[in-house]
Amino acid sequence: MYKGNLLKHLRAFIQTARTGSVSAAAEKLFLSQPSVSQQIRSLEDELGRELFERHGPRMQLTPAGKALLEMARPLVDRLDALPDDFARRYGSLDSGEVRIAAGESTIMHLLPALMMRFRRKHPGIFVHLHNVTGADGLGMIRADEVDFAVGSMLDVPPDIDYRPIYRFNPVLIMSREHPLSRKRKITLADISPHGLILPPSRLTTYQLVDLVFQKHGLPFRVTLEVGGWEVIKRYVSLGMGISIVTSICITEADRERLLVRDMSEYFPQRSYGVVMRRGAYLSPQAERFIDLMSPDLFGE
Repeated sequence: MYKGNLLKHLRAFIQTARTGSVSAAAEKLFLSQPSVSQQIRSLEDELGRELFERHGPRMQLTPAGKALLEMARPLVDRLDALPDDFARRYGSLDSGEVRIAAGESTIMHLLPALMMRFRRKHPGIFVHLHNVTGADGLGMIRADEVDFAVGSMLDVPPDIDYRPIYRFNPVLIMSREHPLSRKRKITLADISPHGLILPPSRLTTYQLVDLVFQKHGLPFRVTLEVGGWEVIKRYVSLGMGISIVTSICITEADRERLLVRDMSEYFPQRSYGVVMRRGAYLSPQAERFIDLMSPDLFGE
């Protein structure tokens, strides 16, 4: 097999493995379906192994296919990125794009300062910012639809790398008329009888609250589940409950209408950082964005 053909065959194989179908791979590669199918068959003939189990239009990797994907994807990624790599080393990189996934709270409170810093330094690099939930973000990372995600993780899957960069304190927020507002030091036992407003139970904040209360042998009561820190702060200010949030979302305006109490004695600091596929090759543009994510950007 000519080396040039091998690279084409590997691209067809990798795209089919990523998408699970020949038709989707053909669309991404701007090729016909028969052409992609032929390239995969040629690769299987050359290696003497079946790489896919075919179930109608769906293509599922065999053990040999999984092994080849693990070996081939980093090599092809590096080759495809070679022009940008060369430009970064021997010239200025003033164009290209970065694709980032993040949750709404991260987009509103963590990323604005980063985006402003990045825009000042690299005005010619276009940024795609995808507003997604944690599970959807991981799906986009695994499908190589984004370069990386910015967010917080407790449990890191084996195929994912998480690089924490920022840490923020947990705080309890309440309206100024709440019964707990008269206490300077608030314990978990004080919080236990009062209704909490928390994000949905599938998200990290809820899981962390559950973990801490279980560890101390105390019950807690959730009266409202709602997504987004801004919405939570709004309902807390209306006196509909109290909440435990991360200090990055607390603004000066919030401190005027809400009471804020540090809860670091009970809850660990919340980390935020870069989430990416293990072994993924980052483009120079993505690396430049991550290089700007230094802890000194925020006060904590």
